[in-house]
Amino acid sequence: MSLAKVDLNLFVVFDAIFAQQSLTRAAEVLHVTQPAVSNSLARLRDVFADPLFVRSPQGMSPTPLARQLIDPVRQSLRLLDDCVRARVDFDPHSAQHTFRIHATEQAEISLLPRLLEHLRKFAPGIKLEMVFMSRRDVPLALASGELQLSLDAPLLNHPELLSAPLSRDDYVCALRETHPLRRKKLGLKQYLAASHVNVSSRVKGSGHIDLALRSIGQKRSIALRLQHYAALPGLLASSDLLASIPRSVAQYWQLPNKPLPFETPVMELHAFWHRSADHDPATLWLRETVASLLQQHSANR
Repeated sequence: MSLAKVDLNLFVVFDAIFAQQSLTRAAEVLHVTQPAVSNSLARLRDVFADPLFVRSPQGMSPTPLARQLIDPVRQSLRLLDDCVRARVDFDPHSAQHTFRIHATEQAEISLLPRLLEHLRKFAPGIKLEMVFMSRRDVPLALASGELQLSLDAPLLNHPELLSAPLSRDDYVCALRETHPLRRKKLGLKQYLAASHVNVSSRVKGSGHIDLALRSIGQKRSIALRLQHYAALPGLLASSDLLASIPRSVAQYWQLPNKPLPFETPVMELHAFWHRSADHDPATLWLRETVASLLQQHSANR
């Protein structure tokens, strides 16, 4: 069969199956039915006289020929996509558009006030939907277009995602203004003797602070564990609890804070997007805007 007679959409299906290693997930990404994906795969198998994908414990595993084809297929699809998108302009001043962003709470706190002000001035027709979902669901949501951007720690490892660093944040110890330790030097002994509130999106498990303490053979006393920061200002104001939190969060809530008496890792924030959206004008504008606002924030701290 001549390739001149082959439907180019078959290669889009081929790319999706290769990325998802599942006919069902490929159908979800492409917003078609699984029988439609199966039919497209059957037609491709006829074209190349090769099964292309075989069932395995890991899913639909590519054959050697499929592995050989994937790079030129993706390069060709990107070139075609660039040709189409090059003729599509995105004007943020006049655009009526909704972006859906997955973000950690820290990212929302650092970004949203600045981003909303920027949109009000320069892109009044742009609307935002902020969501938080399990990291295992983010790659599929980005691939399907359910999400346009993810703002998270550098923990999303997926071959179809691209990323860029946005900001770095250190930790401080937040406490109330009239706390007995507010006017004193906070040493490790005083820190460990106090009661702490731990804010973590995880239901259980150790975070950066506890891992840092464990590395020096120490452990703090956690009196309260929260999954969100919203209640933190009121809790600190009415108690002697200490909270080891990112500096940006302390600044946002205008919480008195002191340097931690031990070394902690820097909290990094990265932007993630799907490879298929790398040259999309709208999402490119969103990424550049988010990066610029966060870099300005970091420079002003």
